[in-house]
Amino acid sequence: MKHQYIDRKTRQVRTERLKADPVIRAVYSPIRENSSFLFHLIISARISSLIGAVSYDRPFFKPPSDVERFLATQGIDLSEVTGDPAKLDTLRKVFERKIRYEQLRPMPERTDAVVSPADSRLLVGAFSEKSALFIKGKFFNFPELIGRDKPQWLNAFELGSFAVTRLTPDKYHYNHTPVAGIVLDIYEVDGHFHSCNPGAVVREVTPYSKNRRVVTVINTDVPGGTGCGLVCMVEVVAMMIGKIVQCYSKKGYENPRDVVPGLFMEKGCPKSLYRPGSSTTIVIFQKQRICFSKDLLENQMRTDVSSRFSEGFGRPLVETEVTVRSGIGHACCLYESSDETATLGDV
Repeated sequence: MKHQYIDRKTRQVRTERLKADPVIRAVYSPIRENSSFLFHLIISARISSLIGAVSYDRPFFKPPSDVERFLATQGIDLSEVTGDPAKLDTLRKVFERKIRYEQLRPMPERTDAVVSPADSRLLVGAFSEKSALFIKGKFFNFPELIGRDKPQWLNAFELGSFAVTRLTPDKYHYNHTPVAGIVLDIYEVDGHFHSCNPGAVVREVTPYSKNRRVVTVINTDVPGGTGCGLVCMVEVVAMMIGKIVQCYSKKGYENPRDVVPGLFMEKGCPKSLYRPGSSTTIVIFQKQRICFSKDLLENQMRTDVSSRFSEGFGRPLVETEVTVRSGIGHACCLYESSDETATLGDV
């Protein structure tokens, strides 16, 4: 089955060319069912790192012409890239590229806007069964995702909502801060290196809560903050993603620093870097503290789009392609209605 999504800028339906789709189907069907040892070997850190090195660290034969040709075939705009394109002599350097995001990825002006953490394809959902956005745990197991040994955060985000942003291999691989606020906690949860291909997700693998991930909890109800309560940002590794590098920069990519408790992070700044491949960033919000953008909700419910998520979940679930730092919602005041039909406010 093909997998389609909505281009937010044009509202047109696009068909995604899923990388290594036949291999993923084989791994998550016959191999998974018939050879548990081989399956767990494939999703191990060692094999994932090896595949990544073979795939991404070999130099191009004829840089920069090979680089320019590859960028063109992948739909990567060379004019966005900072620095000398001739230095992008491996796939890893291409995928870890820096862009002129201040000029090319503008943010909404309103201070309570919540923005996308990545150039990605986005879905939204909620934990409450009473919500129109309720999605029973196929994307992830909520306690497992955050960590069962973190009861304070499990309680804080109970019955909240979330945005799943899926990065494809061609995307810009920096995560940016979706909100402004003070870091309360940051920790790593160990795990595997499952593929985040939509086909793998809908086979009840719940890779987002089984893969290695970094969890950052941010308090936005502070001076200069976005004002949408506590926000949990979960950066999830995937097959061939060997590491998530924390490298917060207040301006450009200058003076990158580690993310630690007590750090005030401004909205829209580079926070971390995924090593090459595809991966996912999940942003979790407290109950009634986020109003998602109307167009994202409308796109998600479309029935005329062929989505593997719709097929796997038995209900319309269509992704929208969004750019990093673009608005995906805004802070809801506590007196606003929690009914999803009443929280369709645009950014």
